Amino acid sequence: MIKILFVCHGNICRSPMAEFVMKDLVRQAGLAQQCRIASAATSAEELGNPVYPPARRKLAEHGIDCAGKTARRLTAGDYETYDLLIGMDRANLRNMRRLCGGDEEGKLHLLLEYAGRQDDVADPWYTRDFEATWRDVLDGCRGLLRQLLEDGALVR
Repeated sequence: MIKILFVCHGNICRSPMAEFVMKDLVRQAGLAQQCRIASAATSAEELGNPVYPPARRKLAEHGIDCAGKTARRLTAGDYETYDLLIGMDRANLRNMRRLCGGDEEGKLHLLLEYAGRQDDVADPWYTRDFEATWRDVLDGCRGLLRQLLEDGALVR
């Protein structure tokens, strides 16, 4: 089983979008039983809050339900629990390294690496462009799924 944790600043927009997009992709591929997928925040600002309504609506437009998800904070123990911890931007990655005490096992990555890109997933909390975030998250998650299949971490 592959365990993936998506991480952003508050865990109310980008990382839950990635969590539920990835869950949907692996479900559609018949691989859900091989995966444990979750999301977390690097900050404590939104702890316990649900997915931000515009992010929830964007997921719903694509038939994806995120009901019941509330923000939680990344812990050092998550580094041991998860195989991959995937941040949305470079600031997330810096905070992930700090909260996890480094990255000795090379588990920390940026989502858009999996789409062959070096840029960040822009935070729609600030940009208000949930469509652009949707496209970036979908591209990154599709690339991640391809990589996991190529690496043999998931088997059809």
